[in-house]
Parts: sequence; structure tokens; C-alpha cells
Amino acid sequence: MPASLVYILVIALVTFLVRALPFLLIRRPIQNPRLRAFLDVVPYATLAAMAFPDMVFSTGHLASGLLGFVTAVVVAFLDGGLIKVAGAACLMVLLAELLI
Repeated sequence: MPASLVYILVIALVTFLVRALPFLLIRRPIQNPRLRAFLDVVPYATLAAMAFPDMVFSTGHLASGLLGFVTAVVVAFLDGGLIKVAGAACLMVLLAELLI
């Protein structure tokens, strides 16, 4: 069996176990409020950890990426929708890139 196929099978098994083990090991609802609060924010923290570097480093300059990120956060906190947040961040990055 080629080594690359073994690697793919191992990765598939590990991925399956990571997703299946909680269903197999936890039979009843989680009652601990701290653990529930932690598990509620895990998807958002994971998404932020994966997306933040791409948002900041995908532009020509670090400063324009940071300005776009800060703009997106401010518009999001002002209750802007997804289109407004993305549009404002893109516009800020464009303006910053033109000025830098």
C-alpha cells in the first residue's frame, strides 16, 4: 500500500474519532454551566483563529490589513450586517492601499 494512502486513511480515522468520540462518550446533556459556556464559544474562537491571519496578511501591507480588520469590527459592533461589514472593510483596505 502506498504511503500516501496510509496517510490519508490515518487522517480520515483521526478526523472521524475526533467527531464521533463526544457522541459515544457523552450520553446525557452537559449540566456544568462553565463547560457549556466554553463549548458555546469554541466554534467562534476556532473560526476567528483561522480567519484572522488571512484577513490581516492577505493585503499588500500589514497596516492596511489591520485597518480593514478594525473597520470590520467597528461596523459589526454598530450592528452592521455581513454585507456592510465586508464592504466597509474592503473599502478601508482599498483606501489604505492607495494611500500607502
